[in-house]
Amino acid sequence: MLIRPCRRLLRVTLAAAALLRPECSAGLFSRPAPRPRSQAPGSLKCFLGALKMEMSEMTGMSLKRGCLAIEDDDSVAPADETKKQKVSEFCLTQRQSELQNDCLPSRENEPGPPEPASAERGKMTSDDQLEEEEEAEEDGLSEEGEEEEEAESFADMMKHGLTELDVGITKFVSSHQGFSGILKERYSDFVVHEIGKDGQISHLDDLSIPVDEEDPSEDVFTVLTSEEKQQLEELQLFKNKEASVAIEVIEDTKEKRTIIHQAIKSLYPGLETKTEDREGRKYIVAYHAAGKKALANPRKHSWPKSRGSYCHFVLYKENKDTMDAINVLSKYLRVKPNIFSYMGTKDKRAITVQEIAVLKITAQRLAHLNKCLMNFKLGNFSYQKNPLKLGELQGNHFTVVLRNITGTDDQVQQAMNSLKEIGFINYYGMQRFGTTAVPTYQVGRAILQNSWTEVMDLILKPRSGAEKGYLVKCREEWAKTKDPAAALRKLPVKRCVEGQLLRGLSKYGMKNIVSAFGIIPRNNRLMYIHSYQSYVWNNMVSKRIEDYGLKPVPGDLVLKGATATYIEDKDVNNYSIHDVVMPLPGFDVIYPKHKISEAYREMLTADNLDIDNMRHKIRDYSLSGAYRKIIIRPQNVSWEVVAYDDPKIPLFNTDVDNLEGKPPPVFASEGKYRALKMDFSLPPSTYATMAIREVLKMDTSIKNQTQMNTTWLR
Repeated sequence: MLIRPCRRLLRVTLAAAALLRPECSAGLFSRPAPRPRSQAPGSLKCFLGALKMEMSEMTGMSLKRGCLAIEDDDSVAPADETKKQKVSEFCLTQRQSELQNDCLPSRENEPGPPEPASAERGKMTSDDQLEEEEEAEEDGLSEEGEEEEEAESFADMMKHGLTELDVGITKFVSSHQGFSGILKERYSDFVVHEIGKDGQISHLDDLSIPVDEEDPSEDVFTVLTSEEKQQLEELQLFKNKEASVAIEVIEDTKEKRTIIHQAIKSLYPGLETKTEDREGRKYIVAYHAAGKKALANPRKHSWPKSRGSYCHFVLYKENKDTMDAINVLSKYLRVKPNIFSYMGTKDKRAITVQEIAVLKITAQRLAHLNKCLMNFKLGNFSYQKNPLKLGELQGNHFTVVLRNITGTDDQVQQAMNSLKEIGFINYYGMQRFGTTAVPTYQVGRAILQNSWTEVMDLILKPRSGAEKGYLVKCREEWAKTKDPAAALRKLPVKRCVEGQLLRGLSKYGMKNIVSAFGIIPRNNRLMYIHSYQSYVWNNMVSKRIEDYGLKPVPGDLVLKGATATYIEDKDVNNYSIHDVVMPLPGFDVIYPKHKISEAYREMLTADNLDIDNMRHKIRDYSLSGAYRKIIIRPQNVSWEVVAYDDPKIPLFNTDVDNLEGKPPPVFASEGKYRALKMDFSLPPSTYATMAIREVLKMDTSIKNQTQMNTTWLR
């Protein structure tokens, strides 16, 4: 496993929000030492994690994620979220130049939906030109530009952030005394294994490639020179003016020509080949056969009919979220990311293991990426007839280490027994609401109110706290001039939400904010209103528990199948608190038949919303609502307290450690520090941080953590 020394670590009594840089070690992920970077906790990207959420069966988010949000690889999805999968359109990392030549990624900066073939390839619209300019600007964004943003200390920036109280997280279900501990001191302290639709936990434990006589030889990965690969890549992506690329066959044998044909067709989808004689020499000529569509539609005739169309594999990744991981894989395979499918997304700051499926890419090609990519490992390959679908997973299994705990063995025992027997309040976690002074739920509320000028101002206005550099300059320019084009020029990374909105305002004008806002990807826009629903739900659940405690009462709601029904007086004893659900507000839900129903009405009325009319004149923003259990009891709960002296050592083996044959760590009976290692399984749409909050009895907000104990470590 790749582990690098932490840079500046925000050590807090509950959770470390700092981002670790793994230290280089030999093994499956060994690589040259990385170039030194700033010791600050990460550059503050556009929107700075304000929309960063932990999602599992959630639709794919295509927005730039900030580096300062605490990121949990929990299994979370809004209950009424759209079920369309959309791969991130940005956050594509530029890969290191020291990678092997046979692993050079595509230079296409923005993988997205298939592009229609065009006979007028040379003609570009103004939008196309703007996108190319944006790509050039983003590729040229220097580290110095990022580091400008890091002058202010993390603690100072987070003074203006949210606390749990701000988003309705106020109650606990257990009576034990809380204690402190450090969550994610290392990202390897948080490991997530997906639970598939068959109930089995996904593990990476087999790197072998299925035997298939149809696969080309391994020589396809080495037969082309780096110069030939670059020419073919530019041809494939329509980035040169040539209609073909000719490769001379130096050793003219049928076997050699066959390997070159196979290499081009398998490594560069969309290209066809033919052999030509030119002045007595043999050339393999590569050319486009089906236009740009072929890039997203792998060659049908080259795939054996007897083989399933989808290669399923287990993806092990470190410190990379699912969206970014798929973007990286697609770039190295030179395909569009929409040919990948998965059951749920996993967030960045963790080690995660999940199943992925990809259309008509061989296990051989996928396995070859293990030689190229850092912090990734692919294995457990199989060919199947069908892709994966969002939401098919049964949940996630978590292995979490809380380091340097202060609780006694008795306190730990009481806390974990309570988690196992009672569970925790199923709150939406802090990641749902953003990290800046403008919470995402405020934008969602303005959308539902149809207050589009306020939506624009909330997204673009200057704000206190966690952002610096070019984004601050962009906001200042906007506040001063209200000129979207001028503000956009201050923003080198234009695919963040602010950049997309400014681009929309430049295109549609200040009097058509609705259309301008519509340029932002649909899933990102919906995320704002789902954040508002979550804000209401958290507050209402806190009030329900305050008023009625942890027992079902007449008028509560329970689900029978997918239908919500009321608990009647005569049936109260037939249910437990674990059966009770509460609605996210919408036009297709019912509300409890007790005073919490009036509390919903009062809260929405105070926000100038009509609880009886949650349909919006723009269909996308009409809320149907959904139901969510108020208490979750984790499954497969186990734990142990271990002693250790070195805070840098891993406290359990990962799948890759086991593949490498590393022995499990051995613990002494006494040590300088104590850690709580716990395992538990959660269903989809639940936040692991809320389970940990219940154990520690601590506020999980970054603001609260920094106020309690802000210590930077090297």
